[in-house]
Amino acid sequence: MSTAYWQEIMDRLDKKVTRTIGQMGDKCPHFAKEDGKFDDIGTDWWTTGFWPGMLWIMHDMTGKKHYKEAAWRWDEELEQWFIKPTVEMHHDVGFQFLSTAVIKHTITGDEDAFRRGIEAANFLAARYNPVGRFIRAWNEDKHGWVIIDCMLNISLLFWASKVTGDPRYKHMATAHAETTMKYGIREDGSTKHIISFDAETGAYIENFGGQGLSAESSWSRGTSWGLYGFINAYRNTGDERFLQTAKRIAHYFIAASPEDYVPYSDFRFESVEGRFRDSSAAAIAASGLLEIAEVVPAGEKGLYAGAAERILRSLTENYATWENPEHEAILLHGSSSVSANAEGSLIYGDYYYIEAVAKLNGWKHRIY
Repeated sequence: MSTAYWQEIMDRLDKKVTRTIGQMGDKCPHFAKEDGKFDDIGTDWWTTGFWPGMLWIMHDMTGKKHYKEAAWRWDEELEQWFIKPTVEMHHDVGFQFLSTAVIKHTITGDEDAFRRGIEAANFLAARYNPVGRFIRAWNEDKHGWVIIDCMLNISLLFWASKVTGDPRYKHMATAHAETTMKYGIREDGSTKHIISFDAETGAYIENFGGQGLSAESSWSRGTSWGLYGFINAYRNTGDERFLQTAKRIAHYFIAASPEDYVPYSDFRFESVEGRFRDSSAAAIAASGLLEIAEVVPAGEKGLYAGAAERILRSLTENYATWENPEHEAILLHGSSSVSANAEGSLIYGDYYYIEAVAKLNGWKHRIY
Protein backbone atom coordinates (compact mmCIF):
# COMPACT_ATOMS: atom_id res chain seq x y z
CA MET A 1 0.00 0.00 0.00
CA SER A 2 1.29 3.46 -0.93
CA THR A 3 0.71 5.52 2.21
CA ALA A 4 1.79 8.77 0.56
CA TYR A 5 -0.58 8.22 -2.36
CA TRP A 6 -3.63 7.74 -0.14
CA GLN A 7 -2.68 10.68 2.06
CA GLU A 8 -2.57 12.81 -1.07
CA ILE A 9 -6.05 11.57 -2.02
CA MET A 10 -7.33 12.44 1.45
CA ASP A 11 -5.92 15.94 1.00
CA ARG A 12 -7.72 16.21 -2.34
CA LEU A 13 -10.93 15.03 -0.70
CA ASP A 14 -10.50 17.70 1.97
CA LYS A 15 -10.48 20.40 -0.70
CA LYS A 16 -13.29 18.76 -2.69
CA VAL A 17 -15.72 18.19 0.19
CA THR A 18 -15.03 21.62 1.69
CA ARG A 19 -16.00 23.17 -1.63
CA THR A 20 -19.07 20.95 -1.85
CA ILE A 21 -20.38 22.17 1.51
CA GLY A 22 -20.76 25.62 0.00
CA GLN A 23 -22.30 24.25 -3.19
CA MET A 24 -24.73 21.96 -1.40
CA GLY A 25 -26.35 24.43 0.97
CA ASP A 26 -29.29 22.78 2.76
CA LYS A 27 -29.89 20.14 0.11
CA CYS A 28 -30.51 16.50 0.98
CA PRO A 29 -28.64 14.85 -1.91
CA HIS A 30 -29.18 11.53 -3.62
CA PHE A 31 -28.38 11.65 -7.36
CA ALA A 32 -26.53 14.04 -9.66
CA LYS A 33 -26.87 14.01 -13.44
CA GLU A 34 -24.20 15.01 -15.93
CA ASP A 35 -24.45 18.65 -14.87
CA GLY A 36 -22.96 17.65 -11.52
CA LYS A 37 -25.73 19.17 -9.41
CA PHE A 38 -27.21 16.94 -6.75
CA ASP A 39 -30.98 16.74 -6.41
CA ASP A 40 -32.74 17.65 -3.17
CA ILE A 41 -34.69 14.63 -2.00
CA GLY A 42 -36.88 14.30 1.09
CA THR A 43 -35.15 13.80 4.42
CA ASP A 44 -37.08 10.58 4.98
CA TRP A 45 -35.45 9.00 1.91
CA TRP A 46 -33.10 6.08 2.56
CA THR A 47 -29.94 7.87 1.41
CA THR A 48 -30.33 10.81 3.81
CA GLY A 49 -27.46 9.78 6.08
CA PHE A 50 -24.66 9.52 3.56
CA TRP A 51 -23.88 13.20 3.03
CA PRO A 52 -23.59 13.94 6.77
CA GLY A 53 -21.69 10.67 7.13
CA MET A 54 -19.10 11.98 4.68
CA LEU A 55 -18.83 15.15 6.71
CA TRP A 56 -18.34 13.27 9.99
CA ILE A 57 -15.56 11.13 8.50
CA MET A 58 -13.81 14.21 7.12
CA HIS A 59 -14.12 15.90 10.53
CA ASP A 60 -12.68 12.83 12.24
CA MET A 61 -9.79 12.61 9.78
CA THR A 62 -8.89 16.31 9.67
CA GLY A 63 -10.17 17.77 12.95
CA LYS A 64 -11.64 20.68 11.01
CA LYS A 65 -14.68 22.27 12.63
CA HIS A 66 -16.56 23.23 9.47
CA TYR A 67 -17.30 19.56 8.78
CA LYS A 68 -18.69 19.05 12.26
CA GLU A 69 -20.79 22.21 12.00
CA ALA A 70 -22.29 21.12 8.67
CA ALA A 71 -23.01 17.58 9.93
CA TRP A 72 -24.35 18.35 13.38
CA ARG A 73 -28.07 18.91 12.66
CA TRP A 74 -28.80 15.87 10.56
CA ASP A 75 -29.77 13.29 13.19
CA GLU A 76 -32.23 15.79 14.66
CA GLU A 77 -33.68 16.39 11.18
CA LEU A 78 -34.20 12.66 10.71
CA GLU A 79 -35.75 12.03 14.11
CA GLN A 80 -38.90 13.93 13.15
CA TRP A 81 -39.93 11.10 10.82
CA PHE A 82 -40.57 8.76 13.73
CA ILE A 83 -43.68 10.77 14.53
CA LYS A 84 -44.70 11.93 11.03
CA PRO A 85 -46.64 9.79 8.53
CA THR A 86 -44.30 8.39 5.88
CA VAL A 87 -43.77 5.10 4.06
CA GLU A 88 -40.08 5.87 3.52
CA MET A 89 -38.90 4.99 7.04
CA HIS A 90 -38.29 1.26 7.08
CA HIS A 91 -35.35 -1.18 7.18
CA ASP A 92 -32.99 1.56 5.94
CA VAL A 93 -32.97 3.41 9.26
CA GLY A 94 -29.58 1.76 9.64
CA PHE A 95 -28.19 3.67 6.68
CA GLN A 96 -29.87 6.84 7.93
CA PHE A 97 -28.79 6.79 11.57
CA LEU A 98 -25.47 4.93 11.59
CA SER A 99 -23.87 7.72 9.58
CA THR A 100 -25.59 10.49 11.55
CA ALA A 101 -26.52 9.76 15.18
CA VAL A 102 -24.20 6.78 15.74
CA ILE A 103 -21.06 8.29 14.27
CA LYS A 104 -21.88 11.62 15.95
CA HIS A 105 -22.11 9.93 19.34
CA THR A 106 -19.02 7.83 18.67
CA ILE A 107 -16.93 10.87 17.86
CA THR A 108 -18.39 13.50 20.20
CA GLY A 109 -20.21 11.59 22.95
CA ASP A 110 -23.37 13.62 22.34
CA GLU A 111 -26.18 12.18 24.47
CA ASP A 112 -29.01 13.22 22.15
CA ALA A 113 -27.26 11.44 19.30
CA PHE A 114 -27.04 8.32 21.47
CA ARG A 115 -30.77 8.53 22.23
CA ARG A 116 -31.63 8.91 18.56
CA GLY A 117 -29.43 5.96 17.62
CA ILE A 118 -31.20 3.74 20.15
CA GLU A 119 -34.57 5.05 18.97
CA ALA A 120 -33.67 4.01 15.43
CA ALA A 121 -32.43 0.61 16.63
CA ASN A 122 -35.74 0.05 18.42
CA PHE A 123 -37.60 0.99 15.25
CA LEU A 124 -35.55 -1.53 13.27
CA ALA A 125 -35.97 -4.23 15.92
CA ALA A 126 -39.74 -3.77 15.75
CA ARG A 127 -39.59 -4.95 12.14
CA TYR A 128 -38.21 -8.35 13.16
CA ASN A 129 -40.34 -11.39 12.30
CA PRO A 130 -39.51 -14.05 14.96
CA VAL A 131 -41.11 -16.92 13.01
CA GLY A 132 -39.20 -16.28 9.80
CA ARG A 133 -36.14 -14.90 11.66
CA PHE A 134 -35.80 -11.87 9.42
CA ILE A 135 -36.22 -8.09 9.36
CA ARG A 136 -38.88 -7.16 6.83
CA ALA A 137 -38.07 -4.83 3.98
CA TRP A 138 -40.07 -1.76 3.03
CA ASN A 139 -43.67 -1.14 4.10
CA GLU A 140 -47.24 -1.50 2.83
CA ASP A 141 -48.02 -5.11 1.81
CA LYS A 142 -44.43 -6.43 1.72
CA HIS A 143 -44.75 -8.26 5.03
CA GLY A 144 -42.48 -11.16 4.11
CA TRP A 145 -39.87 -9.47 1.93
CA VAL A 146 -36.15 -9.43 2.79
CA ILE A 147 -33.43 -7.65 0.80
CA ILE A 148 -29.68 -8.07 0.66
CA ASP A 149 -29.19 -4.34 1.44
CA CYS A 150 -30.38 -4.96 4.99
CA MET A 151 -27.19 -6.88 5.78
CA LEU A 152 -25.60 -3.49 6.43
CA ASN A 153 -28.62 -2.03 8.20
CA ILE A 154 -28.35 -4.69 10.90
CA SER A 155 -25.11 -3.00 11.95
CA LEU A 156 -27.38 -0.62 13.85
CA LEU A 157 -28.57 -3.55 15.98
CA PHE A 158 -25.05 -4.80 16.62
CA TRP A 159 -24.11 -1.27 17.77
CA ALA A 160 -27.15 -1.06 20.05
CA SER A 161 -26.19 -4.31 21.76
CA LYS A 162 -22.65 -3.11 22.37
CA VAL A 163 -23.59 0.24 23.83
CA THR A 164 -26.54 -0.94 25.95
CA GLY A 165 -25.35 -4.40 26.97
CA ASP A 166 -28.71 -5.82 25.82
CA PRO A 167 -28.07 -8.95 23.70
CA ARG A 168 -31.54 -8.98 22.13
CA TYR A 169 -30.50 -6.58 19.39
CA LYS A 170 -27.54 -8.78 18.50
CA HIS A 171 -29.70 -11.91 18.52
CA MET A 172 -32.08 -10.38 15.99
CA ALA A 173 -29.26 -9.18 13.75
CA THR A 174 -27.58 -12.59 13.89
CA ALA A 175 -30.82 -14.41 13.07
CA HIS A 176 -31.42 -12.11 10.10
CA ALA A 177 -27.88 -12.77 8.83
CA GLU A 178 -28.39 -16.52 9.15
CA THR A 179 -31.64 -16.36 7.20
CA THR A 180 -30.06 -14.24 4.47
CA MET A 181 -27.07 -16.57 4.32
CA LYS A 182 -29.31 -19.62 3.90
CA TYR A 183 -31.72 -18.26 1.29
CA GLY A 184 -30.09 -15.18 -0.27
CA ILE A 185 -26.55 -16.30 -1.13
CA ARG A 186 -25.89 -18.74 -3.96
CA GLU A 187 -23.19 -21.39 -3.84
CA ASP A 188 -21.00 -19.43 -6.26
CA GLY A 189 -21.06 -16.34 -4.03
CA SER A 190 -23.56 -14.33 -6.06
CA THR A 191 -26.45 -12.76 -4.18
CA LYS A 192 -30.20 -12.47 -4.64
CA HIS A 193 -31.70 -9.03 -4.15
CA ILE A 194 -35.18 -9.83 -2.80
CA ILE A 195 -36.19 -13.05 -1.05
CA SER A 196 -39.80 -13.61 -0.02
CA PHE A 197 -41.28 -15.52 2.92
CA ASP A 198 -44.73 -16.31 4.23
CA ALA A 199 -44.93 -13.76 7.03
CA GLU A 200 -47.34 -15.97 9.00
CA THR A 201 -45.41 -19.25 8.90
CA GLY A 202 -41.89 -18.08 8.04
CA ALA A 203 -41.71 -20.47 5.07
CA TYR A 204 -39.48 -19.44 2.16
CA ILE A 205 -41.43 -18.72 -1.03
CA GLU A 206 -39.22 -17.31 -3.82
CA ASN A 207 -36.79 -14.62 -4.88
CA PHE A 208 -37.25 -11.60 -7.15
CA GLY A 209 -34.88 -9.70 -9.40
CA GLY A 210 -35.39 -6.36 -7.69
CA GLN A 211 -32.82 -3.86 -8.89
CA GLY A 212 -30.89 -6.41 -10.91
CA LEU A 213 -31.56 -7.75 -14.38
CA SER A 214 -33.68 -10.71 -13.28
CA ALA A 215 -34.41 -13.06 -10.41
CA GLU A 216 -31.48 -15.27 -11.38
CA SER A 217 -29.03 -12.54 -12.33
CA SER A 218 -26.43 -10.92 -10.12
CA TRP A 219 -26.95 -7.25 -9.24
CA SER A 220 -23.48 -5.89 -8.57
CA ARG A 221 -24.35 -3.50 -5.75
CA GLY A 222 -26.31 -6.27 -4.04
CA THR A 223 -23.12 -8.31 -4.16
CA SER A 224 -21.30 -5.43 -2.46
CA TRP A 225 -23.98 -5.10 0.23
CA GLY A 226 -23.64 -8.81 0.95
CA LEU A 227 -19.84 -8.78 1.00
CA TYR A 228 -19.65 -5.90 3.45
CA GLY A 229 -22.65 -7.03 5.50
CA PHE A 230 -21.36 -10.51 6.19
CA ILE A 231 -17.86 -9.46 7.15
CA ASN A 232 -19.45 -7.02 9.56
CA ALA A 233 -21.67 -9.77 10.95
CA TYR A 234 -18.50 -11.82 11.53
CA ARG A 235 -16.75 -8.92 13.27
CA ASN A 236 -19.71 -8.54 15.63
CA THR A 237 -20.31 -12.23 16.36
CA GLY A 238 -17.11 -14.17 15.70
CA ASP A 239 -19.23 -16.69 13.78
CA GLU A 240 -16.90 -18.32 11.25
CA ARG A 241 -19.79 -19.05 8.87
CA PHE A 242 -20.24 -15.33 8.27
CA LEU A 243 -16.55 -14.88 7.49
CA GLN A 244 -16.60 -17.73 4.99
CA THR A 245 -19.73 -16.29 3.37
CA ALA A 246 -18.11 -12.86 3.09
CA LYS A 247 -15.03 -14.39 1.51
CA ARG A 248 -17.12 -16.41 -0.96
CA ILE A 249 -18.98 -13.28 -2.06
CA ALA A 250 -15.69 -11.38 -2.28
CA HIS A 251 -14.14 -14.02 -4.51
CA TYR A 252 -17.15 -13.85 -6.80
CA PHE A 253 -17.01 -10.04 -6.95
CA ILE A 254 -13.29 -10.00 -7.74
CA ALA A 255 -13.54 -12.73 -10.39
CA ALA A 256 -16.63 -11.26 -12.08
CA SER A 257 -15.41 -7.66 -12.28
CA PRO A 258 -14.08 -6.23 -15.56
CA GLU A 259 -10.50 -5.22 -16.24
CA ASP A 260 -10.75 -1.83 -14.56
CA TYR A 261 -12.31 -3.43 -11.44
CA VAL A 262 -15.51 -1.33 -11.59
CA PRO A 263 -18.49 -3.56 -12.38
CA TYR A 264 -21.48 -3.01 -14.58
CA SER A 265 -24.79 -2.76 -12.74
CA ASP A 266 -25.31 -6.52 -13.11
CA PHE A 267 -22.70 -9.24 -13.42
CA ARG A 268 -24.84 -11.38 -15.74
CA PHE A 269 -25.61 -9.21 -18.73
CA GLU A 270 -25.49 -11.28 -21.91
CA SER A 271 -23.79 -8.26 -23.48
CA VAL A 272 -22.49 -5.13 -21.77
CA GLU A 273 -23.05 -2.98 -24.86
CA GLY A 274 -25.18 -0.01 -23.84
CA ARG A 275 -25.06 -1.03 -20.17
CA PHE A 276 -23.93 1.20 -17.33
CA ARG A 277 -21.17 0.79 -14.77
CA ASP A 278 -21.88 1.21 -11.06
CA SER A 279 -19.04 2.99 -9.31
CA SER A 280 -21.02 2.81 -6.05
CA ALA A 281 -20.88 -1.00 -6.11
CA ALA A 282 -17.10 -0.77 -6.49
CA ALA A 283 -16.71 1.67 -3.59
CA ILE A 284 -18.86 -0.40 -1.23
CA ALA A 285 -16.99 -3.58 -2.12
CA ALA A 286 -13.61 -1.91 -1.61
CA SER A 287 -14.54 -0.82 1.90
CA GLY A 288 -15.80 -4.32 2.71
CA LEU A 289 -12.68 -5.95 1.28
CA LEU A 290 -10.55 -3.85 3.61
CA GLU A 291 -12.57 -5.24 6.52
CA ILE A 292 -11.92 -8.81 5.39
CA ALA A 293 -8.20 -8.03 5.12
CA GLU A 294 -8.24 -6.93 8.77
CA VAL A 295 -9.37 -10.31 10.11
CA VAL A 296 -7.84 -13.01 7.87
CA PRO A 297 -4.42 -14.62 8.44
CA ALA A 298 -1.35 -12.75 7.18
CA GLY A 299 -1.02 -14.95 4.12
CA GLU A 300 -4.49 -13.99 2.93
CA LYS A 301 -4.46 -10.26 3.65
CA GLY A 302 -2.88 -9.31 0.34
CA LEU A 303 -5.68 -10.89 -1.68
CA TYR A 304 -8.37 -8.71 -0.15
CA ALA A 305 -6.38 -5.53 0.58
CA GLY A 306 -4.83 -5.66 -2.87
CA ALA A 307 -8.21 -6.03 -4.55
CA ALA A 308 -9.57 -3.11 -2.52
CA GLU A 309 -6.66 -0.88 -3.46
CA ARG A 310 -6.93 -1.75 -7.17
CA ILE A 311 -10.62 -0.85 -7.11
CA LEU A 312 -9.97 2.42 -5.30
CA ARG A 313 -7.12 3.40 -7.60
CA SER A 314 -9.37 2.81 -10.60
CA LEU A 315 -12.13 4.92 -9.07
CA THR A 316 -9.61 7.63 -8.16
CA GLU A 317 -7.94 7.80 -11.55
CA ASN A 318 -10.80 7.00 -13.94
CA TYR A 319 -14.11 7.87 -12.28
CA ALA A 320 -13.50 10.91 -10.06
CA THR A 321 -14.28 14.58 -10.71
CA TRP A 322 -11.00 16.12 -9.55
CA GLU A 323 -10.71 18.18 -12.73
CA ASN A 324 -14.23 19.58 -12.43
CA PRO A 325 -14.50 21.72 -9.28
CA GLU A 326 -18.10 22.69 -10.11
CA HIS A 327 -19.23 19.06 -9.91
CA GLU A 328 -20.75 18.45 -6.48
CA ALA A 329 -20.10 14.70 -6.47
CA ILE A 330 -16.84 12.79 -6.23
CA LEU A 331 -17.53 9.75 -8.40
CA LEU A 332 -19.08 9.51 -11.86
CA HIS A 333 -20.78 6.52 -13.49
CA GLY A 334 -23.04 5.28 -10.73
CA SER A 335 -26.18 3.31 -11.56
CA SER A 336 -28.95 2.94 -8.99
CA SER A 337 -30.53 -0.08 -10.71
CA VAL A 338 -30.72 -1.88 -14.05
CA SER A 339 -34.30 -0.72 -14.63
CA ALA A 340 -33.44 2.95 -14.01
CA ASN A 341 -31.45 2.84 -17.27
CA ALA A 342 -29.48 5.93 -16.28
CA GLU A 343 -26.15 6.77 -14.77
CA GLY A 344 -24.80 9.65 -12.76
CA SER A 345 -23.33 10.30 -9.34
CA LEU A 346 -24.76 8.61 -6.25
CA ILE A 347 -24.23 10.03 -2.79
CA TYR A 348 -23.67 6.60 -1.26
CA GLY A 349 -20.95 5.87 -3.81
CA ASP A 350 -19.17 8.99 -2.59
CA TYR A 351 -19.71 8.01 1.05
CA TYR A 352 -18.17 4.55 0.74
CA TYR A 353 -15.31 5.89 -1.35
CA ILE A 354 -14.43 8.36 1.42
CA GLU A 355 -14.89 5.66 4.04
CA ALA A 356 -12.50 3.30 2.23
CA VAL A 357 -9.87 6.00 1.62
CA ALA A 358 -10.14 6.98 5.29
CA LYS A 359 -9.47 3.37 6.28
CA LEU A 360 -6.33 3.36 4.13
CA ASN A 361 -5.28 6.43 6.12
CA GLY A 362 -5.84 4.74 9.49
CA TRP A 363 -9.45 5.67 10.29
CA LYS A 364 -10.70 3.54 13.18
CA HIS A 365 -14.15 4.91 14.09
CA ARG A 366 -15.99 2.13 12.28
CA ILE A 367 -19.80 2.35 12.28
CA TYR A 368 -20.55 -0.74 10.18
